[in-house]
Amino acid sequence: MTADVPARVTAWYVEHRRDLPWRRPEASAWAVLVSELMLQQTPVTRVLPVWEQWMRRWPTPEALAAEAPGEAVRAWGRLGYPRRALRLHAAALAVVQRHGGVVPADPVALRALPGVGDYTAAAVAAFAYGRRAVVLDTNVRRVLGRVLRGRPHPPTAGPTAAERTEAEVLLPDDPATAATWSVAVMELGALVCTSRAPRCGVCPVTTACRWFAAGCPPDPRTAPRTQTYAGTDRQVRGRLLAVLRDADRPVDRGSLAAAWDEPVQRDRALAALVADGLVEPLGPDTFALPGTTHPSPA
Repeated sequence: MTADVPARVTAWYVEHRRDLPWRRPEASAWAVLVSELMLQQTPVTRVLPVWEQWMRRWPTPEALAAEAPGEAVRAWGRLGYPRRALRLHAAALAVVQRHGGVVPADPVALRALPGVGDYTAAAVAAFAYGRRAVVLDTNVRRVLGRVLRGRPHPPTAGPTAAERTEAEVLLPDDPATAATWSVAVMELGALVCTSRAPRCGVCPVTTACRWFAAGCPPDPRTAPRTQTYAGTDRQVRGRLLAVLRDADRPVDRGSLAAAWDEPVQRDRALAALVADGLVEPLGPDTFALPGTTHPSPA
């Protein structure tokens, strides 16, 4: 029943895919790697302008590696989860030092780069180099879980061995065809087989989908609560980082106090930023983005 699923999804993708710059033939492996790290837990609409600015400034790993890590944090802007910026900078350094400035094609070498896990390594190998690799992000897991198992949502936070086996069985043998299938099924999950409002009426594999055949039953598990953002330490960290990003020099503790007036939470968030390497203390009351120029604060 599912043998023709890759061909049907791929045909759908040819007609409905989004024109994203990191998917174009001229996109480098570095461009793909940058996009994959930016897209972690962040929607395309937010990533696209930042990715474009990033690639204009740092079109190669060498260009980024030559700058201070704090500049990567500054350019990251408000994408969220800014430690990804530090990992990208560290990955650029590793590519320069270990691979002569060329992002490797081998998934094992890719996984050895900072910030690169199984999914990202497989995605770069497939999308940048056309290799046959099992690419399992949340969208792909949701599509395959619904089609093959009748599950509305992935059963665990990360892919299980059974999911990898099922994905491997569906993966076409030809590397180029496999790479296209991998991006196509991901796109289907992003645009049609979505988490909250799937558009089953326009899905190319509805007739093969066990979840649809069962009447699209809801997940029997209790839906996880969405964490609020307002008032959390995460919001405070974002406010403090914004002050440092917007400044062209180190800032003093008083400038940070203006960003959040509750001192205990502010100091806790600042300490966490320092521990994560996102903020560099230059003294007891002066702070900067890591590795940036350190003139005296005004």
